[in-house]
Amino acid sequence: MLAFIQGFSSPIVYGGIGVLILGELLIFCFIIGLFIQNKRLKQKLHIFFSGKEGKDLEKILLEQLGETKALDQEIQELFEISNRLRDLGMKSIHKTALLRFNPFKEVGSNQSFCIALLDGKNSGAVLSSLHTREGTRVYAKPVIAGLADNFPLTEEEKATITQAIHGKTPSIS
Repeated sequence: MLAFIQGFSSPIVYGGIGVLILGELLIFCFIIGLFIQNKRLKQKLHIFFSGKEGKDLEKILLEQLGETKALDQEIQELFEISNRLRDLGMKSIHKTALLRFNPFKEVGSNQSFCIALLDGKNSGAVLSSLHTREGTRVYAKPVIAGLADNFPLTEEEKATITQAIHGKTPSIS
């Protein structure tokens, strides 16, 4: 056995053992440093998570998360209401135009008129009133997408619909 131990008595073996011991000491110091750092972090977390009036930060964060989810739901509901209102607004009359004219060039004055009442999709009605010596007649024609397919339109009615759609002053030839 003595010969076995004497076989390890070379300087290389002693140097290797010395390096291993030094490495173990460095690792031990590193582990002690990590323990100290861990203890400091735990103290900071304890201070950070302990709050006033018995509430800790985790409870506050969970409450805020719940409130955020509730607000997200309310925002979604408001978007749905906004979309319904926009759709309803497209169906209501908000494009109008009025044109007064004289159907009889030499006789009378501008007692006759056309009114276009259109929604956001350029659908609605055009009303025409023709004033004559015998009386006044009123005509209503449906307008779908800016056109009246089933009824022929007069030049005045076409000009009034164009004014309502484009916001231009109607002009007739």
